[in-house]
Amino acid sequence: MRALLSSLLCALCCVLPLSSWAGRPVRVYEVDVDGQSAAAVQDAMRQALVRATGRRESADDPALAGVLAEATRYVKSYAVGPRGQSQVVFDGAAVEQAITAAGRSIWDRERPFTLVVLSPPRNRAAEDAARAELERAAAERGLPISLVPLTVVDADGNLLAPAALLQSAQRYGGDEILVGRGDGAAPDSELQWTLFTRSASESWNGPLAAGIDHTVDLLAPQQGTSLAQAEVETRVRIEGVRGLIDYAAIQRLLQGVAGVRRANIAAAEANSVAFDVTVRGGAAGLDQGLSGSTRLVRAGSTGATPVYRYQPQG
Repeated sequence: MRALLSSLLCALCCVLPLSSWAGRPVRVYEVDVDGQSAAAVQDAMRQALVRATGRRESADDPALAGVLAEATRYVKSYAVGPRGQSQVVFDGAAVEQAITAAGRSIWDRERPFTLVVLSPPRNRAAEDAARAELERAAAERGLPISLVPLTVVDADGNLLAPAALLQSAQRYGGDEILVGRGDGAAPDSELQWTLFTRSASESWNGPLAAGIDHTVDLLAPQQGTSLAQAEVETRVRIEGVRGLIDYAAIQRLLQGVAGVRRANIAAAEANSVAFDVTVRGGAAGLDQGLSGSTRLVRAGSTGATPVYRYQPQG
């Protein structure tokens, strides 16, 4: 068994790109500000709270009213942003401590780099306007994005398979892909959005900003939950593993779950593999992160070890 595990680890190091699937850090606590008055700093703190939690309601959450009222106390410095704009820099550690003490959840600052594709492509002016709106919404919610010109449909106009879309996203350095499909002749019309991640996909309808807003709603941790914010290493067992390709796919799926810092193979058997996963909230946090997955489905537990069944695509 030790020889099998060693050979698997060596093989996976060869097939998994170490620089991929890592997310991107977000500067949550560097916020554009209109002056240094208490009111201006409070407005900036509202945006910082939304970015920190990923939740729009955090801007007016009664549980965080104390943080907002004492916003100036959390100011670390003032700075000039990359476009020459005035910024306030908050003490992130202190703000996060206050958020956690209020019973609210923190969204990890390393977040999935989301590639956005509009189909059909728009003309230059319409594309520039869409990019500005998408980037504005993404900055407010704290989601790193890029609008890219990818082909997402086949010759018949049907969306490509999720695996093909995610492979295209990976070539651009993306962790997931958000596709908005609509009427190219009416760029302001409602779009059909689909978010493709390594563990699941979900669709909804709405304008440009709704594409970003619902994506963040899906990715950010729920508020008011009892999950501990500390990262805990927990062991999980995955059944239905048929070979090396499945091992690699499962590791990527686990590493793509919100709150997961790392996932390493711990033991391998004929048709299952155990992973040691470092995740915010431990086993309960992982279970919450996989609740919508169609590829890693909860199958029970063996003692204290949660068991999932791997269901490959196609």
